[in-house]
Amino acid sequence: MTVLLTRFSALGDVALTVPVVYSACRCYPDTRFVFITRPSMTSIFVNPPVNLTVVGVDLAGEYKGVGGLRRLSARIVREYRPDIYVDLHNVLRTRVIALFLRMSGVPSVRLVKPRRRRKELTRRYHKVMLPLMSQLDRYREVFAAADMPLTERFDGLYGGRDKAPEADFAAITGPKPQGECWVGIAPFAAHGGKIYPPELMEQVLARLQADADAGRHMRIFLFGGGAHEQEVLERWAGKYPCATSLAGKRYGFPAELALFNHLDAVVSMDSANMHLAAIAGAPTISIWGATHPYCGFRGWRQSDDDTIQLPIECRPCSVFGDKPCYRGDHLCMNAIKPDLIYSRLMKKIGAGA
Repeated sequence: MTVLLTRFSALGDVALTVPVVYSACRCYPDTRFVFITRPSMTSIFVNPPVNLTVVGVDLAGEYKGVGGLRRLSARIVREYRPDIYVDLHNVLRTRVIALFLRMSGVPSVRLVKPRRRRKELTRRYHKVMLPLMSQLDRYREVFAAADMPLTERFDGLYGGRDKAPEADFAAITGPKPQGECWVGIAPFAAHGGKIYPPELMEQVLARLQADADAGRHMRIFLFGGGAHEQEVLERWAGKYPCATSLAGKRYGFPAELALFNHLDAVVSMDSANMHLAAIAGAPTISIWGATHPYCGFRGWRQSDDDTIQLPIECRPCSVFGDKPCYRGDHLCMNAIKPDLIYSRLMKKIGAGA
């Protein structure tokens, strides 16, 4: 039996499929799973189960538009002969793929999106402040609809207590010296409502540098991408000797995931880096502003103790952090004190506040 899976974006959502897809592969070892996504995202599937094939397809070029999706569907049928299509995305293009596959006799099931409940949770007034089903559970729900109930068979990309080979991140840095504390900071996100003010995050970095100056063996890795993020992170790295910027270096997901696996703690926004760090096995603290864990996008195995957020009545104002602030001042982020982040970070790495 062959099961076709698709999820094309965003990066964090694709990363969230990993625990579920790997579990499915291990729960059904005699089934072949073919996961189709964007080419840039294929490399996050580190150490895949033997019955998982990950395929990158170009939806902006070779398979653009309805005609392109028809060609893609024909290729899927020709090369993989799927018995069922499990749509983990449920957007227009994946529904079009489902239509073409159905014409070839391939049935499908798809992700259910809680659009009404999301609106109730994010509207300005009369919010229904009840948690939505997690995205991880929604992915599991689709497999159940395909008569493939799952139990969790995923313990991180590198497996529980195991560590990624140091050679996997050798392009970034050498082996971790014994007794040195490694911390990751990923201060950006795709949308402004999810970004902690950089000038406040810099204060956290300054506290860590002060610890290093006082004799603590400390190394900070700064994660980000894009020209603006690269400019900020390189400026920080030049100002704080314990910091190293990875922005713009293009080491690739396998190297960065391996490095995440060796970090003592990570501070991230509600962003793709939160999900990547979590599935890599890094102890992760996430900061939430316009968004909220109730929307269902908490990282794999993250709990309330791993999140920093303020009880402001207008939160959440958005599922993805892409809507204008109701108040106009982003109090949900600006009022979070750097000292709180620092103390939570110290607690996470076991040093105490």
